[in-house]
Formats: sequence, C-alpha cells, structure tokens
Amino acid sequence: MTGISKALRNLSGDKLPLWNPFMPKGAKKAEFRDIKRSPDRTVVYFPTCIVRAMGPAKSDPDQRELYEATLSVLEKANYSVIFPNNLHDLCCGMSFASKGFNDQASQQFKPLEKALFAASNNGEIPILIENGSCTHTIKSKIDPKIKLYEPVEFVHDFLLDKLIFKKQPGTVAVHVTCSSTKMGLAQKWRTVAAACAEKTVFPKDVTCCGFAGDRGFLFPELNTAALAGLKPEIPPDCKAGVSNARTCEIGLSLHGGINYQSIMYLVDRSTIPK
Repeated sequence: MTGISKALRNLSGDKLPLWNPFMPKGAKKAEFRDIKRSPDRTVVYFPTCIVRAMGPAKSDPDQRELYEATLSVLEKANYSVIFPNNLHDLCCGMSFASKGFNDQASQQFKPLEKALFAASNNGEIPILIENGSCTHTIKSKIDPKIKLYEPVEFVHDFLLDKLIFKKQPGTVAVHVTCSSTKMGLAQKWRTVAAACAEKTVFPKDVTCCGFAGDRGFLFPELNTAALAGLKPEIPPDCKAGVSNARTCEIGLSLHGGINYQSIMYLVDRSTIPK
C-alpha cells in the first residue's frame, strides 16, 4: 500500500495525499444523547468533527473511538453529560480558515457558537473538547465567558480529586501540541501524565510536529523534517505515546515508531471511581 500510494502521488504531481500505515479507520457513527448522573457535576461535551470522522489506526492498542474513552472517564467521575444540539452539523471552521476560506469558516463557526451558548446555559457549564487545536480555535473566537477545556486541562482542573489514579507500568512518550503550548498548559500536561504513568518522557528537540492540520497528508516533508529528532529521544522501553490532536498523532506514530493516541485513553486506563 505504501508503494502504491507513493506511485500515485508521483503520477499526480504530489496532488494526492501520501498514505501511511497509521492512517485512521473511519469512526463509527454514534447517536450522542444527554446522560443524567450527578446534578452537581455537569459538563457539555463537544466531540469534534475530526473525532467523529477519524477512528483509531489499525495498529492502535486501544480500538475504541475517542468519544467512547472520554465518556468512560466522565462516567467514572459521575458527570452528567450534555451534547450540543445538531451535533453532527457542527464544526469550528478551522479547516476552512487554514486554507484562507475565512467566509466559509465564519459560516461554520456561527452555528457552533450558538449551540455552545445554549448547551452551556450561557457559560454556566464548562465545555470539554477533546481535540486541542479545535479548542484553541474556538477559544480565539468565542465570548470569553464560555469556558472551554481541552482534555488535559479538564482532567487537571476537574477530575484529579474526583478519581483514583493508578500509575500504569512502563514509559509513555508525551507530545504537548502547539495549541496546548499556546494555551499555557504545558505544566498541566506534566501533572496529568505523571498521575497516569510510572515514567514519562517529553522529547526536548520536538516542539511542533509539523503535521499542521491536514498539511501532513499533502506535504509530508513538513512532518518528516519537524520530527527528525523524535525517534532518537524515545527510550527502548517506551512502547506508547499520547497527545491531544488526531492528525498530530498520525505523524508522531509514523516518525516515532510507536503508536500515539489521545491522552484520554491513558486517563481511562489509569483511573477508577472514588
């Protein structure tokens, strides 16, 4: 498949994306229904369009959809969950804005903003968004009274005292995405990762993974160059990595030689109800 993909890409003049073994399967379609549990613990959960579209890769150790792992964590913490109305039509518009289609991006964002306002009762209820880059995009546009959290920040701020954490054996490689760095969450990443794993490694020479949304599909050289120093920094006993952006995880897996998945899978494996 790799050889065929390269040949087709060459024939197309590099217009076709380059396949790699860590490309995800299509996500299973889900019916997201509100879940009532504790009246004192409520969160709005917005499963992003990328997570609703992209499932795990064939070789990923956890074959659940990311929203399944996220809901499992929330269940253990006894959280009631509210989903925005018309969820399957909602998108933050980042994929349009990144290509210069700002009008289309705005058209996508407005219905999402309205839905998040309604679901959160005008900012009264926190909102969890499991993809870091989408969280950063929405935060940069929405009214600041709407409180948005990517997964690590939500776990750090709301769940560390509501769940029992048991460190998983072995070493986990941690990639703090550009979006998380811009949101000032690097230290919270270290705290949450340390609560979940016996040993963590944060590769020093890797900052941006270079995948840049979907650029890594069409310009894989960016990803290759950005992650040239990744594999040498991953110790031999490290068999898994975590991040918080689905496309970043594709490139990290390819160039790190280990499977990267969302940190929410690790949080789910590491926790039990109090």
